[in-house]
Amino acid sequence: MRWLTAGESHGPALLGILDGMPSGVTLTTDMVRAALARRRLGHGRGARQKFERDEVTLSGGVRHGVTTGAPIGMTIANSEWPKWEVVMSADPVAPEDLLIDAGTGDEREIARNKRLTKPRPGHADLAGMLAYDHTDARNVLERASARETAMRVGLGACARAFLTQAAGIEIVSHVVAIGSVTSAAPCPRPADAEALDASPVRCLDEETQRQMIAAIDDARSSGDTIGGVAEVVAYGVPIGLGTHTQYDRRLDTRLAGALMSIPSVKAVEIGDGFAQSRTPGSRAHDEIVPGPDGLERTSNHAGGIEGGMSSGGPVRVRCAFKPISTVPHALATVDLDTGEAARALHQRSDACAVVPGAVVAEYQVALTLAAALLDHVGGYSLAQVSDNLEAYRARLGERS
Repeated sequence: MRWLTAGESHGPALLGILDGMPSGVTLTTDMVRAALARRRLGHGRGARQKFERDEVTLSGGVRHGVTTGAPIGMTIANSEWPKWEVVMSADPVAPEDLLIDAGTGDEREIARNKRLTKPRPGHADLAGMLAYDHTDARNVLERASARETAMRVGLGACARAFLTQAAGIEIVSHVVAIGSVTSAAPCPRPADAEALDASPVRCLDEETQRQMIAAIDDARSSGDTIGGVAEVVAYGVPIGLGTHTQYDRRLDTRLAGALMSIPSVKAVEIGDGFAQSRTPGSRAHDEIVPGPDGLERTSNHAGGIEGGMSSGGPVRVRCAFKPISTVPHALATVDLDTGEAARALHQRSDACAVVPGAVVAEYQVALTLAAALLDHVGGYSLAQVSDNLEAYRARLGERS
């Protein structure tokens, strides 16, 4: 299974292709819409979420609500496109058209039509302009924007449907930290998904939730942004997904790379990760004991992955989101046209993106696990995958 996206933040649409999805998986446009609506949740979201709409079209690989085995084509239209049709036109436009006031007289709106020559710290602007030989940062920032994660969620919704229907795998996420506010709430279960979606900060502990909301509000009121940590847990993952035999096929490698690719993620932790590094080996590992239904683990410090393979326990991964780089308190930069010191332009942004980031991470994990499951058991149809997995699990039962 492989996937690819295209499109810019303010272009006409995001495009996506998911190749390798077996036939027979129940999938509808409404299922994808529901996933995209979850990405819009969360305290700290900016003004864009109030008017941006995700208009989804499935344009291949699905017929009458069931996948056909062909590549799934997906389009997510940009409801703001009429405002950007000139600036983001694929075809040449008259130079004078780019000198027109965008409409409100506000500097941020006027900037829509101008070349952006002051790269913003924390963004891809500077490196992208230099690497791709651009004189306008918009050629970089439009693609580097987190808006692209909408398509990851859309394609991830397809992968999630496959995982549930083929293997009973369920995925849930929660926020474990906003700034210095950390949660001691226990690891959520799939049954907690609805309550987590209802929480403005994806946290089930009410006192911690209150403190997280206050931390986000404090950052916003002081013209700043704030980061945090999200955790994704996958239940029902069979033992042995991934492999120890090659670095790039290890499950932890694939999950870490997938989560690190989400904009603003600066660190990934598998299981107890960093805490394990400070724990004596005698207490750091998950001991194996006989149980009534076969082999069992006394703990899950490894986060359900050992030696690059799933160990049979819940797969648990965390990702740390830096504060959003578009800071209302404009940061120092240099105008590449003049070489003079300048202030980076601030356009509307969120105060905190950890909550939607947790949802994006869920679907990124779904894409990774779906590919790993297909690698292991194979099959061109849902029935074939399910049969192969049932035979594999039966073999595991015999061995354990």
